[in-house]
Amino acid sequence: MQTIAAIDVGTNSIHMVVVKVNPEIPAFNIIDTEKSTVRLGEGSKDTGKLHPDAIARAIAALRRCQEVAAACKVEQIQAVATSAVREALNGRTFIRAVESELGLKINVISGPEEARRIYLGVLSGIEFNKKPHVIVDIGGGSTELILGDGQDPRSLSSTKVGAVRLTEEYITTDPVSTREFERLQAYVRGMLEWPVEELRSHLSPGEIPTLIGTSGTIESILKLHACEVMGACPTSLHGHVLTLDDLNELIRKLRKLNYEERCKMPGMTERRAEIILAGAVILAETMTLLKLDSITTCERALREGIVVDWMMKQGLIEDRLRYQGSVRERSVMNLAHQYHVELATAERIADFAVALFDQTHGALHDWGIDERHSLWAAAILHNCGHYISHSAHHKHSYYLIRHGGLLGYTDAEVEIIANLARYHRKGPPKKKHENYQNLVNKTQRRIVDQLSAILKLAVALDRRQIGAIESLHCEMEEDTITLHLQASQADDDCALELWSLDMKKACFEAEFDVTLVAQLAESAPSPDLQPA
Repeated sequence: MQTIAAIDVGTNSIHMVVVKVNPEIPAFNIIDTEKSTVRLGEGSKDTGKLHPDAIARAIAALRRCQEVAAACKVEQIQAVATSAVREALNGRTFIRAVESELGLKINVISGPEEARRIYLGVLSGIEFNKKPHVIVDIGGGSTELILGDGQDPRSLSSTKVGAVRLTEEYITTDPVSTREFERLQAYVRGMLEWPVEELRSHLSPGEIPTLIGTSGTIESILKLHACEVMGACPTSLHGHVLTLDDLNELIRKLRKLNYEERCKMPGMTERRAEIILAGAVILAETMTLLKLDSITTCERALREGIVVDWMMKQGLIEDRLRYQGSVRERSVMNLAHQYHVELATAERIADFAVALFDQTHGALHDWGIDERHSLWAAAILHNCGHYISHSAHHKHSYYLIRHGGLLGYTDAEVEIIANLARYHRKGPPKKKHENYQNLVNKTQRRIVDQLSAILKLAVALDRRQIGAIESLHCEMEEDTITLHLQASQADDDCALELWSLDMKKACFEAEFDVTLVAQLAESAPSPDLQPA
């Protein structure tokens, strides 16, 4: 395991992420972050240079990053600078000053290279399933547009429209006047028309891409929406969806508010309130030109892309496609490794769970591939709570999964997986349980009710954790399901496994309204034990 830090020196903010890289999976865990809103590009439009005050703020922020990195025992820091530094006449002077004063080397990257690394970061956090996705990243000085399907990007562009840049150049009134707003809107549309057309030229006829938004400006916009819709600001925005209609309504509200009023909006920070309107206009014009009516947020972007790029250069990842191929599976295995899960046992139980799911599909339930995968993930992670304590470990498992940062899932899917693991023991889900109440609708509760009953049986089948049961086969007859079991050893009566099944089958029988009978056979029909 190596600990590295990635720093993004942007026009608006300096961000750092500290990660532990596991080369065996390969994947990485985020263990710390640092962010400072330094406005490095502030005031540069008149002189073309970074202002001395902004440089001082940036160097102070980078020093704090180094202190955090040192506390985390970081072995290597990878730092890149984007729009503000690459455009400034004294950008190289700034880079030299940082290296001289702090001993920190910063690499200035081009717009397309910035877009490429953003793409890598998003690939590490979202399943593309070989389908086209457009990624939009609105920074302080530029906006990146990327089109890809999990393989090499089809289109990369970086345009000089950013939330800080446009606020400085086009907004002088507060609240913004109609004239300034219309000028801002027209300028953004004109700047984005060509890169959007270029991107669309790489789409096949009939292809409708999914739109993904990354980084601070878009996250802030979606947070404002989430706070309003939910009545409370969420801890995670990963997977949150915003429609173009809702965005336009938010813009109408922002146009009427002055700075002080914007600051009071739930989810708004003072520094973000200064530039949020310009950022929202960029996003709305992008969506309009792309003819896409909704956007989903991803919490991974350039910083994580720096990490992935470093891993590729170290030979830890053979290619982007391999890395993207199974984001969710790798994330689950990474969390299992982090909490010292006994993988041989977990994988046996996961195989049993998936086999039970597959063999009862159509007869007892009609859940699909997503629910199947959630069951697999819960089976792999159900015992991770032992990392905290054996006592009430199922409750600890819920907490660790819920807050473990699983990638490639929506917030609702993580909640389902955590609840499934929570109920892998004897007792059924109960309405009074807070974690069960976190499931937002009847469908999610039904998934947990039924799949947790299946997971209980799978856990029982490996009661001694020695692989005593080699295979299983389900036979359905009216309201009875017979579970034919094949022992791994001919002289093993698997008494403990059969006893455990008898103890845990009540939830399964009640949930599916069947009688379960388990039989140990000398030989059994070939099971369908395909991996999740």
